Amino acid sequence: MNKITTVKELPDSEKPYEKFLTYGPEYLSDAELLAVIIRSGTSGLKSVEVAQNLLNDGHRNLLNLYDIPFEKMQKIRGIGPIKAIQLKCIAELSKRIAQTKSAPNVCMTNPRTIADYYMEHLRHENKEHLIVCMFDNKCHMKGDKLLSVGSANETIVSPREVFETAINCHAAHLILVHNHPSGIPEPSHADDVVTKRILNCGQLMGIPLSDHVIIGDHSYFSYRENNRIVV
Repeated sequence: MNKITTVKELPDSEKPYEKFLTYGPEYLSDAELLAVIIRSGTSGLKSVEVAQNLLNDGHRNLLNLYDIPFEKMQKIRGIGPIKAIQLKCIAELSKRIAQTKSAPNVCMTNPRTIADYYMEHLRHENKEHLIVCMFDNKCHMKGDKLLSVGSANETIVSPREVFETAINCHAAHLILVHNHPSGIPEPSHADDVVTKRILNCGQLMGIPLSDHVIIGDHSYFSYRENNRIVV
């Protein structure tokens, strides 16, 4: 029976922990970084090799942490339920770290700061997510709420839901944010229709829609920046 290989049993030159202590985390490969999380290998495989199996699937890079479904990840040799949970939690932490880092810079009048805030959270999603962001009279963000999750290319939103959320939060201004799973943020006809409906309702309710930001893959579209919402 083959012996399970752990990180501690690897030669010094191959141990991610020792390499980290000697050179720092930036000198570890993607597989070595994942091996620190995975910790132990399986019969005939070192932890670094298990990590490489994960990286060789799908996108063939770290995006696999986001995009390989939990059930499928468990079928990769050396990764069972516990390791899959750990790896999925690492992926979620990376999204939250990016969002937390961007939070202090969010400004209602600067669409890029809003796009930066939601980019890591939304650009990996394979369905459209629509979020309403709420701001006070001083343009400070009061909070946000996920209103709907749609198919691969559309989301369903009701103006009633949008403004119930805004009223409950005592918002003075709104911004809609949603992603395009295609990675291309150009607005569709449906996006234009939703934007116009919420814009008109906002004028009646006294809670204006200040922007609608569409998130792509490292890119975004702002109705405000493109003069399709004038405030």
